Amino acid sequence: MRQSSWIGPYIKQNRMLFLWVILLGLLTVFSTGALMFTSGYLISTAATIPETILLIYVPIVGVRAFGIMRAVSRYIERLASHSLVLRILASMRVRLYRIIEPQALLMRSRYRTGDILGLLSDDIEHLQNYYLTTLLPNIVAMVLYGGIVIGLGFFSIPFAILFFAYIALLVLVMPWVSLLYARGKNAYMKQERNKLYQKFTDAVFGISDWMFSGREKDFIADYEADEKVLLAMETKQARFATLRDFVGQLIIGVMVLSMVYWTNQQVVDGVFEPTFIAAFVLAILALSESFIPVSNAVSDGSLYKDSIARLEQMEDAELLTWEEEGALPKVAIDTENVILRTEKLTFGYPEAKAPVLRDLDFELKQGEKVAILGRSGTGKSTFLKLVQGALMPTSGSVTLNGESVAKLRPQIAEVISMLNQKAHLFNTTVLNNIRMGNQDATDEEVAEVAKQVKLHDFIMSMPDGYRTQMTEMGARFSGGERQRIALARILLQDTPIVVLDEPTVGLDPITEKELLGTIFETLQEKSLVWVTHHLVGVEKMDRVLFLENGDVIMDGTHQELLVKEERYRHLYELDRPIIK
Repeated sequence: MRQSSWIGPYIKQNRMLFLWVILLGLLTVFSTGALMFTSGYLISTAATIPETILLIYVPIVGVRAFGIMRAVSRYIERLASHSLVLRILASMRVRLYRIIEPQALLMRSRYRTGDILGLLSDDIEHLQNYYLTTLLPNIVAMVLYGGIVIGLGFFSIPFAILFFAYIALLVLVMPWVSLLYARGKNAYMKQERNKLYQKFTDAVFGISDWMFSGREKDFIADYEADEKVLLAMETKQARFATLRDFVGQLIIGVMVLSMVYWTNQQVVDGVFEPTFIAAFVLAILALSESFIPVSNAVSDGSLYKDSIARLEQMEDAELLTWEEEGALPKVAIDTENVILRTEKLTFGYPEAKAPVLRDLDFELKQGEKVAILGRSGTGKSTFLKLVQGALMPTSGSVTLNGESVAKLRPQIAEVISMLNQKAHLFNTTVLNNIRMGNQDATDEEVAEVAKQVKLHDFIMSMPDGYRTQMTEMGARFSGGERQRIALARILLQDTPIVVLDEPTVGLDPITEKELLGTIFETLQEKSLVWVTHHLVGVEKMDRVLFLENGDVIMDGTHQELLVKEERYRHLYELDRPIIK
C-alpha cells in the first residue's frame, strides 16, 4: 500500500539494525525477568538460613550477572534504537525536502507557513515516535507475550490459558478501547494544534502591525484562549490514560495474585520448592510491566495515520508524477531567445463561481517589456503563478519556447526570476544575502551587481561592509534598500525573463521613482512582465495590458492607449507619473 511508503521502506532499508534493536530489547526484558527471578530465589533461599554461603553462591552470581546484563543491554538498546531512528528521521527529512523544494511555488499558492511548520515539527516527529514508542516496544511485547504463555504451558496448560487471557486484556482489549476513545480526539487536537501553528506564524510575520495597532494584547488573549481549549482536551485525555493505566495495574495485580496461588499449589503438590514462589511472582511482576505501554502506543495510531496522510497529500499535491528524487528530466531550452506564450488560458479556483482568467492569449518575446494592470482580484497574481508553473490551467496552455511550463518547473528558476513586493532577507551577511541569486558567484561579482543597483557605496559605508550582518527580514535596512538587494540577486541569477510583482508597493514616491529607474536601467536587456496597480513608469513598457474580471479590456502601447482609451488616460493623469 502506498501509505506504507513512509514506514515499510525504512524498515527494509535498515532491517539488520531493526533486528539488532529487537534482539537487544528482548535481551533487556529477559535480563529483567531473570534478575527478578534469581533475586526472588536468593531472598527466599537466604531466609531459610543455609548452613554455608556456597548454597546461595550461584543465585548471588546470577543476580550480579543479570543486573549487569540488564543495564548494559538497556544502554546498548537505547543507543542502537536512537541511532536507527535518527537515520530514518534524516532520510525522512531529506525526502520531505525533496518533495517540497520542487514545489516551492506551488506551496505558496496552496499551503500556509503554519501548515509547513506543522508538517515538519509534528508529522515527522510522530513518525519518529512510531518507531521508538510503538513499533519496537510492541514487537518486544508480543514476543514476550508468546514466551510467557509457552513457558507456563510447560508447567500447566490451564494456567497458561489463564495468563493468555490476562495478557490479552493488556495488549488487545485495552489498546482497542484506547483507540476507540482517542481516534476522534487525536484528530481534533492535531487540527487545533495546526491552527495554533498557523495563527502564531501569521502573528510573527505581522508582529509590527499588531504592535502599531496596539492590539497585541488582544492577540495574546485570543491565542491563550485557544490554548486553554486545547489544554482542556489534553487534560481530559490524560485523565483517561491515568484511568486506563490504573486498570492495567489492577490486571497485573490479579496476575500476581494468580501467580502466588498457582505457585503455592505447585509447592503443595511437590512440583516446586517453596523458594521458587517469590522467584516466579517477582519475575511475572517485572515482565508484565512491558505490556502497559502497548495501550498508549496503539491509541496514538490515529496520529500516525493522520501524519502519513498529510505527508502523502503533500506528495499528491504535485501536478505531475515526479521521480523518487523529486525531479523531472531537464528539458533543453534556449535561454538566449525565450518566448513566453499563453493560448486560450483559462483558470478558475474550485470554490469560485467564475474563472479568474478567461481565454487569455499572451506573448512575450525576448527583450520585450509588458505591464499588466488592473484592480485587486482581476487575476494578475494568478497569471504570474500560472506562468511559473505553480498552478495548472483549467484549460489552455502556458509555454516557454513551446514547452509546457509544468515540465520546466524543476528548472524554472533558470528561466524566470521574480522581484516581488517584499523579498525575504536572511539572518546572515549582506554578501550572503545577495549571493542567494547565485551561490557560485565570487565576491567581485557580488560587488559588481551591488554597484549596478546603486547599493555598493551604502554597503561600504557600514563598518563591516559586505560582511555586515543583516537581521531576518532586513529590519536595519529601508524598504528601498531591501528591494535593491533583491534586485541584485536577480542580476546574479541572470534569467532571460524577470517578473516584477509590484516591487514598489509601500515606498514613498521619491524612493519609488529611484528604484524603478534602477530596475529599468539594470534590466533593459531582459524580458519583463510587470504587474502593478498604478501607472507610474508605465511609459517605459513596450505594451500595456489591462485586466478586468478575467478579461483583457485594453491592450496596446502606452501612447496608443493614451489616444484611444479615455479611461486609461484618466487613470494615468491621476497617478501623476514622475519618471522622465
